[in-house]
Amino acid sequence: MPRSYEFVQVDVFTRKRLAGNPLAVFGDGSGLSDEQMQALAREMNLSETTFILPREAEIESREGIKVRIFTVSEELPFAGHPTLGTALYLYALRGPAEEIVLDLKVGKVPVRFTPDSANLKDDRVDGKIFGEMRQRDPEFGHTLSRHDVARAVGIDSDAIASDRPCQIVSTGLAFAIVPFRNLKDLTDFKPDINRAAAFLEGTDARFFYFLCFEAGGKMRARMFFYGGEDPATGSAAGCAAAWMAKHGVAKSEEQMIIWQGVEAGRPSEIFVRAKCEGDRVTNVRVGGYAVEILRGTVAL
Repeated sequence: MPRSYEFVQVDVFTRKRLAGNPLAVFGDGSGLSDEQMQALAREMNLSETTFILPREAEIESREGIKVRIFTVSEELPFAGHPTLGTALYLYALRGPAEEIVLDLKVGKVPVRFTPDSANLKDDRVDGKIFGEMRQRDPEFGHTLSRHDVARAVGIDSDAIASDRPCQIVSTGLAFAIVPFRNLKDLTDFKPDINRAAAFLEGTDARFFYFLCFEAGGKMRARMFFYGGEDPATGSAAGCAAAWMAKHGVAKSEEQMIIWQGVEAGRPSEIFVRAKCEGDRVTNVRVGGYAVEILRGTVAL
C-alpha cells in the first residue's frame, strides 16, 4: 500500500506570494529513506526541500526539532531560507512561541519570532510573523585577489570594489563575499558559472555572493548556483552580515536590508545584523517573513 506524505510550499523572505525563494516543507518525513528524501527534493525541483522528523516532546525540548535539508542534488548541513521557512511553518502549525530551535546537520539553530498580529487564524504561514534565526558565529577565511576573482567570473576587475576585501566567510556554509563597485555592473552581470565553480574548488567556499550598496542604506545581492540564480540565500546573507560588521560596512548590531532576486523576477527582502567587538563578530542574525502558496500530498 502506498504511503502519503503531505507538504506545503512557502515563499520565503517575502510577504508577497510569487516572490521570495520557494521552499517545500514535508511536515512529517518519518519513514523516508535518504534516497527517498533526495528523490522527493528532485521531484519538487526547488532550490531546497526540507523534511521535519518529529520526535518525542521531551527530546525536542532538549535537542530541538530535527530537520534535514536537500537540494535537487545533495543534502546540505545548513541553508538559510529553508531554516527560516521551516521554522515559520512550525510556528503556524504548533502555535505561538517565542523561539523554535531546529536541530540541523550543522547543529542547533534557534529562530525567534515577532508577530505583527497576536492571533493566528489557522495553521497557514501568512506573512504576519517575522522570524529571525541566529546563525553560527562566523569563521573568516582567506581573502581573495579581486583580479583573480574577476578572471574567474568573467568581469573586469574594476567592477569589484577595492576598499573592502573579497573574503571567504562561513556561518555553517562557506561563501566568497565579493563587493561590486556600482549597481549597474551587478545588475548587468552574467557570470561564467563553470569558471567560477572551477576557481572555488581550490577554496573552502561553495559559492560566490555578490554585493553592492544601494541608495538608502540598502544592499543588493546576487547568487548563482546549480546553473541558475537564487532569489534569496539566507546562509550567504548571514556571511554577508558578518563581513559587513567586521569591515565597517555596517555598525555593530545595525540592521541592514539585503535585496536579492530582483534580476530573477522574485524580489526578496532579507534582514541582517551582527555584533562586532574588536575583531570578534558574533550574534549573526538573519530574518524575514514567509507566505504559504500551496499544499499537496505525495503517495509513495
